[in-house]
Amino acid sequence: MLTDTMLRTWRTNATKVAERDVVVRDSTTGMLRTVTKAGDKIPDRKRSDRDGMYATMTGTGTISFRFDYVVKGRRETLTIGRYDAKLGSRLTRSEDALEFGMALSLAEARLLLARARRDVERGVSPSR
Repeated sequence: MLTDTMLRTWRTNATKVAERDVVVRDSTTGMLRTVTKAGDKIPDRKRSDRDGMYATMTGTGTISFRFDYVVKGRRETLTIGRYDAKLGSRLTRSEDALEFGMALSLAEARLLLARARRDVERGVSPSR
């Protein structure tokens, strides 16, 4: 199960991978030198939470909460929202004030997940 601390450290560690020092041989002098290689694409990563929700991190370090579900025999993915570490320390907003796709804390994402699961149980796609 995910925690806010895990999500914050996950983002910190992943962005360090985007720039790294590489030792290369200079073609004119033949000497070894260290250069910073930037712009390497970091593959999307997933970390599971509970009740079918998982977090993905894109190559830019953005963390999104997603939920995979099946309605009427069709598999769909709902992006619940993107993680904002600053919201984790605040009080959780009410479920009525939350919408899919907005910046969320982990606790708020779990509230929206419960709403999405209720929709799926009724046979309604929450992403529509």
